[in-house]
Amino acid sequence: MTGTAPIIIETVVGVSPADAWRSFTEPQAITQWNQASPDWHCPSAEVDLREGGAHRARMEARDGSVGFDFTGVYEEVDAPHALTLRLDDGRSARTTFVPEGHGTRVTTMFDPEAANPIEMQRAGWQAILDSYAAHVASTTGAG
Repeated sequence: MTGTAPIIIETVVGVSPADAWRSFTEPQAITQWNQASPDWHCPSAEVDLREGGAHRARMEARDGSVGFDFTGVYEEVDAPHALTLRLDDGRSARTTFVPEGHGTRVTTMFDPEAANPIEMQRAGWQAILDSYAAHVASTTGAG
């Protein structure tokens, strides 16, 4: 959506940036948290974590009624600080991992798309990031 400011979402997880990074980028972890609501899931994820490497996460309704591949190419891989994904539709999504207190602030700034309202996109991406934070807390005991 040309001329529209990027959308920013964030969460704080109670782990180091390195641990936050691993939970965000490892395929087996992505399949555990990459959904906006319980009626969706991510049955598979593929990550070639290098600049120019491909990212693919399959997202599907649990009832099998609809699904899509969330795909892109990594433009920046600066572990464990920042990660930029150029989505196949040309939009950019950049996630940073910044130490904060005894944890890490995870912030994603992404270009909105034209098909859906900004607030709907913000809510959906935030729900996925909240699912990520819950996954980190459940696997590490940190909140």
